Amino acid sequence: MSITAAQVNELRKATGAGLMDCKKALGETGGDHEKAIDYLRKKGLAAASKKAGRAATEGAVGSYIHAGGKIGVLVEVNCETDFVAKNETFQAFVRDIAMHIAAASPMFVRREEVPAELLEREKDIYRAKAKESGKPDAIVEKIIEGQINKFYADICLLEQPYVKDPDKSVQTYLNETIATIGENMSVRRFAKFVLGEGLAKKESDFAAEVAAAVGA
Repeated sequence: MSITAAQVNELRKATGAGLMDCKKALGETGGDHEKAIDYLRKKGLAAASKKAGRAATEGAVGSYIHAGGKIGVLVEVNCETDFVAKNETFQAFVRDIAMHIAAASPMFVRREEVPAELLEREKDIYRAKAKESGKPDAIVEKIIEGQINKFYADICLLEQPYVKDPDKSVQTYLNETIATIGENMSVRRFAKFVLGEGLAKKESDFAAEVAAAVGA
């Protein structure tokens, strides 16, 4: 059966589980909301919702350096207590997320951070493409909704497929870790640095270099 975005969003609000997990749960349970909740609970993916309202003000800043020091990532992950911040499972999560950011280059942590003007620009592009096909407006809007969800999955860290296990999202990995350590956690912010990014590359004048070498 066809699972609608509204069903997925409703389940997500009820459980705190990731979009991909909610869609899978609904697919496995024939679209039944209550059965899907039970499915997620059995998988340990709904447990995070019970802890989501608890303050997470401790945590750690993790880093990952790649390509001989040419790519670097800093990420802040929060939890509830300093004790858990030193936990091996928590520290492993922080390292994994830093590595994921280096590999997947997200622009934002979550979809709520995406600027409205960027979102509208993307919608206008998708709308123009969809209308060229001559489809009815109602169908065009559904196409746009699907494309925007894909756009979020490309640029938002929590919605990206996790690089070490592409069958689940980063949000799913986060929820699983929350269920394991028993505390609320959140990825607060990150920064990625690429050596030389944004700098104007100086192009060498090879002929001038040769002339200078000969004259030396």
